[in-house]
Amino acid sequence: MQLFPFRTSLRRSRGVRLTPRVFQQAALGLAAVACFGLAASTAAAQTHFDINAAKSQVLFSLGGFHDVHGVFKVTSGNVTFDRSSGNMSGKIIVSAASGNSGDSARDKKMHRAELHDKKFPHITFQPQHFTGTLPPSGSSTVQVHGLFTLIGKPHKIVVPMTVQVNGKQCIAKGTFTVPYVSWGMKDPTMLFMKEAKTVKINITFKGSLTSGK
Repeated sequence: MQLFPFRTSLRRSRGVRLTPRVFQQAALGLAAVACFGLAASTAAAQTHFDINAAKSQVLFSLGGFHDVHGVFKVTSGNVTFDRSSGNMSGKIIVSAASGNSGDSARDKKMHRAELHDKKFPHITFQPQHFTGTLPPSGSSTVQVHGLFTLIGKPHKIVVPMTVQVNGKQCIAKGTFTVPYVSWGMKDPTMLFMKEAKTVKINITFKGSLTSGK
């Protein structure tokens, strides 16, 4: 196998001189081919996770004088990741107005006075990279690093997640804590009725995977 066929053809052609310019042009050609191959390989390594909003959910729980449990609805979600480098991109959007704890008066106060859902209708998470191993099938555990935006302010967080891949179907689950008071939300503590200043979030994202562009 000839690694440099252009040299052989140049030597057999009596009218062609092996000038530095000829070699430079040939080198540039090889570099272009190599870059194209690298770009194609990178695109093929990317996997897209299209989240099914109807089958996904965000649960929350708040301890204290009254234990509060509820759910938020996922509006949309698309994530792209590279298994080899750990790079991630995309956005998961949750409706702030969808928060439901089963108490209409409490939820109304949460929407207006705490989440300010008219001004900030979306709660979002933008994954940036993950650490750990994410095989193309089976179960795995990874740490997802990204930006969690609440009432318009982004915060860096790390979410431990378990990922189950079965063919093209994927289920990703994770749990993390939000220090909502220190992040600028209203402290719900009233007199001696102390409430926790952190809220526990449990996320479940279900969707399908596709590879390449």
